[in-house]
Amino acid sequence: MKISLIFSILLVGCMFAKAQDDLLGDLEKLEPPSKQLTTSTFKGTRLVNGQSVETKHKGELEFIFAHRFGRINDGIYELFGLDQAYVRIGLEYGITDKLGIGIGRNSVDKTMDGFLRYKVLQQSSGSKAMPFTITAFGNMAIRNSPRKEDATFDITLVDRISYTGQLLIARKFSPKLSLQLMPTIVHKNTVDQTIENNDQFALGAGGRIKVSKSVALTSEYYYRFDVPDTNPYYNSLGFGVDIETGGHVFQLVISNTRGLTERAFITETTGDFFAGDLHLGFNVTRTFQIKKNK
Repeated sequence: MKISLIFSILLVGCMFAKAQDDLLGDLEKLEPPSKQLTTSTFKGTRLVNGQSVETKHKGELEFIFAHRFGRINDGIYELFGLDQAYVRIGLEYGITDKLGIGIGRNSVDKTMDGFLRYKVLQQSSGSKAMPFTITAFGNMAIRNSPRKEDATFDITLVDRISYTGQLLIARKFSPKLSLQLMPTIVHKNTVDQTIENNDQFALGAGGRIKVSKSVALTSEYYYRFDVPDTNPYYNSLGFGVDIETGGHVFQLVISNTRGLTERAFITETTGDFFAGDLHLGFNVTRTFQIKKNK
């Protein structure tokens, strides 16, 4: 009798446990999945010439060396542009995972620049999905060429300053495809009013297609709005090949601009891409962990 009672209790317990498991399973199905952040929309902080939505992690210091040769269609005398060199050397540091600060020096027009970037929103899936990553970017550049003694009119330090503001809006559609839009405004304190305005609005578009574990193809294009008919500059267009090797990213680049700051390549591109005014070049970035995260 006692044995039958024990078996009955065990049977009821098993049935209760199974019912509980089924109920928990049903609740798990009803509960939305936890939030999953999307990472590595792009491999680096640069798309081709311009910025990407990526930020450095807290305590990371990135060294950036960007190089552009002269025009390919300059011919054999200039060794198809290889005799000429335009470079930018820069540093960017991650104050937090979302906020970064950087400085650089570009040999084109002897330009010094400094910038801030902040990741406002990050793409995610799950219970609180966010379809895009949005990063705000702000830049100030000081053009030091021509020298004061070489200028044809009085130039003050304030005259040489320009500012750039951008919203970088990107979506990673799949592990292989990412696209980005870049609404932009560039303000120059002093310009030649016969050919350009102090404020230049532009819209950039670009993307990345991953072709292997360590190789991706990139591109970007900036369209300028309300440009005077007398303006001698062209819209910037560029293509790149990203090669990830260990702790750094190597980008091969072809573009119609030699400029490596926003003011230069968005508003002062002197080459016509479709006329063969092309510059070969590369970007090399190396990241160092200066401060370890807890």
